[in-house]
Amino acid sequence: MKTLFPFLKPYRKECVISPLFKLLEAILELFVPLIMAAIIDKGILGEGAGNVRYVLWMGALLVGLGLLGFGCSVTAQFFAAKAATGFTARLKSALFGHIQKFSYTDLDMIGAPTLINRMTTDMNQVQTGVNMTLRLLLRSPFVVVGATIMAFTVNAKAALIFLALLPLLTLVVAGVMALTLPRHKKVQEQLDKALLHTRENVTGVRVIRAFNKQEDEVESYEADNDLLSQMQRKVGRISALMNPLTFVLVNCALIVLLYSGAWQVHLGSLTQGETVALVNYLSQILVELVKLANLIITITKALACAGRIETVLTKAPSMTEPSSPIAPDPTCRESVRFDNVSASYFGAGDDALTGVSFCAMKGQTIGIIGGTGSGKSTLINLIPRFYDASQGTVSIGGVDVKQQNLEQLREKIALVPQKAALFKGTIRENLLWGKQDATDEELWTALERAQAAEVVRGKPLQLDEPVEQHGRNFSGGQKQRLTIARALVRQPEILILDDSASALDFATDAALRKSLRELPGESTVFIISQRPSSIRHADQILVLDDGELVALGTHDQLLESCALYQEIYRTQYPEEVKA
Repeated sequence: MKTLFPFLKPYRKECVISPLFKLLEAILELFVPLIMAAIIDKGILGEGAGNVRYVLWMGALLVGLGLLGFGCSVTAQFFAAKAATGFTARLKSALFGHIQKFSYTDLDMIGAPTLINRMTTDMNQVQTGVNMTLRLLLRSPFVVVGATIMAFTVNAKAALIFLALLPLLTLVVAGVMALTLPRHKKVQEQLDKALLHTRENVTGVRVIRAFNKQEDEVESYEADNDLLSQMQRKVGRISALMNPLTFVLVNCALIVLLYSGAWQVHLGSLTQGETVALVNYLSQILVELVKLANLIITITKALACAGRIETVLTKAPSMTEPSSPIAPDPTCRESVRFDNVSASYFGAGDDALTGVSFCAMKGQTIGIIGGTGSGKSTLINLIPRFYDASQGTVSIGGVDVKQQNLEQLREKIALVPQKAALFKGTIRENLLWGKQDATDEELWTALERAQAAEVVRGKPLQLDEPVEQHGRNFSGGQKQRLTIARALVRQPEILILDDSASALDFATDAALRKSLRELPGESTVFIISQRPSSIRHADQILVLDDGELVALGTHDQLLESCALYQEIYRTQYPEEVKA
């Protein structure tokens, strides 16, 4: 929790004002039973002509205390809400920024559903916990203790009942809190699993329906959901014990108080007004204990969620930047070099890449081909340092990427992933991800080179055409061309296309390859493709198999010397073999 407290510092004033006004409200409430006792003993049962006036004055005083207490309550709630919402807003921003520093390995380890749950559900629980804590954590115990003390000022002998009640109530509250805190953590963990199941089903709904697996998935989800419900019911049963236990204890004390009070009134050692005051104080204790019971449940949940947030916030990114970064040599003709590079994923038994070595010069086009799982995407993910090599060195401009400033490194690189990712907004806003200050002329130039200009011109608003979430108002091929255009807007030194033309027809693919060969400057282009036609004109072609670089050369050289490349080529172009 020490990690989270600094986010409350800007709201120190609110954190002081809110409890103070709540305490002031509580003090005003503690005087109400005394006034009621005075009204009964002096105004109703007393003798004299001024009794009615006395009752009216005391009644006016009660109304005044009520209005003043209401003002204190509203003020306290305002400042508590301001502190709670401000605290969680700052915490969310910090957590989101921290998540951005995580490497792909860190994200793989934690999992997207868990991070989403901690940014939403856990944050809401923490916000509610902070709000309720500022309002009630001091007020409720203060009223309980204050009512006990005030009871002693009324009648010390009768107030001994209050003194015997407090340890029992404390034992109930502490016991319930100790039992529920670890269980709330387990509930949140099970909620992560249920969210993961939900996310997989929503994103893979087409596959599920294509294989007619709806009933199986419903049964699987129901199993996860039933387990979550069972865990919530168990912790709910324990939490639910607090209210009845406190009611039983307080009502037992009330019975004892009324019995003993009746005898003392009969004997003349206690007045009727004082008896009513004692009952009122006991009722105040009961009300506050109900509030405290709910507060304890809320705080327990909030503490469990805060611990989960803190776990992510204190997790150091596995990928660190150098304290003294080295800038690449602009005169170096080498663009990318791999020296005996191996790489592996978290939890994987074998390396995804093993001993890969090659060198790409500036201005060259590098083709990468291989079977599924051969390590193609792993290789290109090492260039912008999405993952770190477990062995060997990846260099850009003659300098190891681990020794370069990460932001400056990625500014030089544009990557188009296998799955085209567009964001909700407009076409223009998506393209400007490549270069924030790009002009319309630059955007259209990039669209022309990506063979996407016709897509945009066919829209009513053209560059300002809305893009729905995940770009669902565009076809697969249109999304791929738009994401390629976004990368080209940057005019990168290194352009990486990770099988990003798979949805394009052969004519559009050929036009795109021709456009990429005519890129101005000395951009180095990496093209991953399952089509030999897409990389046949590359300066070098890397052939990967089971994480190893089995061949390196031009299209013609590989057709003569590499059996794997020959097999891939001939399965796609059998007519050339027959010829």
